[in-house]
Amino acid sequence: MNIQIYGKAKCFDTKKAERYFKERRIKYQFIDLVKFGMSKGEYNNILRAVGSFDALIDKSGKAYEDSFIEYLASQEAKEEKLLENQSLFKTPIVRNGKQATVGYKPDIWKTWE
Repeated sequence: MNIQIYGKAKCFDTKKAERYFKERRIKYQFIDLVKFGMSKGEYNNILRAVGSFDALIDKSGKAYEDSFIEYLASQEAKEEKLLENQSLFKTPIVRNGKQATVGYKPDIWKTWE
């Protein structure tokens, strides 16, 4: 199992996800989206695993309101905006190989063990 947790250092759900894996002694790699971001290739892999662009966007955050991403016409423009401002991602994004989840999903993570 090769777990990667993409998140924000101050995100409560990201901390809960880290705790979930620590308690089970499962090694994981934490990637701070605000500091290090996500590459376009990594984004494409996660998008394939999750299935929809909308699942990756945090529509409740202030960054979403400030970005005006919902008013962009094309999907490519929205994806470009998301990769420019990665604080728009809903976190945590937990990846295990070709599988990925968005948000705190311990029920799904249990099936990975």
